[in-house]
Amino acid sequence: MVGSAILRKFTQSNEYEIIYRDLNELDLRDQAAVNKFFETEKPNVVILAAAKVGGIQANLNHPYEFLYDNLQIQNNIFNASLNNSIEKIIFLGSSCIYPKNCPQPMKEDYLLDGKLEPTNEGYALAKIAGLKLGEYLNKTKGISVLSVMPCNLYGPGDHFDPINSHVLSALVKKYFDAHENNLSKITNWGTGIARREFMHVEDLAEIIYRLFVNNINIDGFINLGWGTDVSIKELAELISNKVGYQGVTEWDATKPDGMLKKCLDVTKMKELGLEPKITLESGIEEMIKIYKNLSK
Repeated sequence: MVGSAILRKFTQSNEYEIIYRDLNELDLRDQAAVNKFFETEKPNVVILAAAKVGGIQANLNHPYEFLYDNLQIQNNIFNASLNNSIEKIIFLGSSCIYPKNCPQPMKEDYLLDGKLEPTNEGYALAKIAGLKLGEYLNKTKGISVLSVMPCNLYGPGDHFDPINSHVLSALVKKYFDAHENNLSKITNWGTGIARREFMHVEDLAEIIYRLFVNNINIDGFINLGWGTDVSIKELAELISNKVGYQGVTEWDATKPDGMLKKCLDVTKMKELGLEPKITLESGIEEMIKIYKNLSK
């Protein structure tokens, strides 16, 4: 989802020679294959958007894979970049790097100030390791590394699978299907009180593009998002209304909510004159249309 959006944005400019491979062409967990790719293609800038991602249930079921696979991807890319004299790396992390009980909104300075949220600990540890690798490459090896930590993302290219998708896409599928099948009741995980910040992936791609073309370098890393959040219950109600679902929504409090609050402080981003544009309402409408077309 993220990589495709960034690829579309950079391709539109016609100013850069784009070198990329999808998962079927290059397994970034394979160190030998990654090294061969760098040696053959000789890129000078790397944007690392690849990652193993998923929702709460996927993270709970597969913490080993979320930690191991993401560490492998990052380690291979960073080390190949070092060995092939890469000029600049843009590394995409995640807002889940912050402590579970982090003050809100979450400032970049709060990193490593407390324990992580258990439901996505493996993924968070991998992303923290990635931004630290980037920081050390910058300080000791002279490679320019810009690490960005976006909020929850959604948009074209996301999965709608209830296990592996992000929460917004999962809810779009659930409410759309419930409406189409005239279900009188659906049940969502948790209490609905957890709050999340959502940004459309095209907004993220635009911001990354501007950071790149303006050659902006950040000491440490930078949060990217809206700086505002909604509860999962509010999100569910918004999606329910958009699809026209008339049934009852129940909440299963025996299931985890995840981190209760996760809203980013985006002061650094705004000081650079950057901000997202696509509203949550219009983004949800787009996701409903995408899923509707896939369901035909």
